[in-house]
Amino acid sequence: MRTVTPCAIGVVGLILLGAACSQKPADAPTSGDEVKARAIEAQTARRRTGAEQQDRALNRVIRAVYLCNNGERLSVDFDNPRQMATVRNSNGEATDLFQERAADGIWYRASGYELRGKGVMATWTADGREPTDCRAVD
Repeated sequence: MRTVTPCAIGVVGLILLGAACSQKPADAPTSGDEVKARAIEAQTARRRTGAEQQDRALNRVIRAVYLCNNGERLSVDFDNPRQMATVRNSNGEATDLFQERAADGIWYRASGYELRGKGVMATWTADGREPTDCRAVD
């Protein structure tokens, strides 16, 4: 049986390291135009199709944060598979709303509460309070 000395291990390691370092590295861009082209390619290489984006939005929970004109901050979890939205106000109180059919945009409501909107704008109506306009910030 042969024994392996630490020196022999070190020599083998250096040989392997030398072999790894002698391989030609991938060609790196050498000009500003090549760097820009490589960056654009990296960003667009795995861009989702419209169908993939729609499927993803329809089959998961999406969170949005709204800042309202009355100073309230709303955190809304849109649960698309269940057709519901959970609205949490600045005090941490949560309200579950049910999705209604809207001609355009979003519409969720439950007794005394309603969230309607289009794009980044929404109107929040809470039981016993005046409706307030809100803007999605996140």
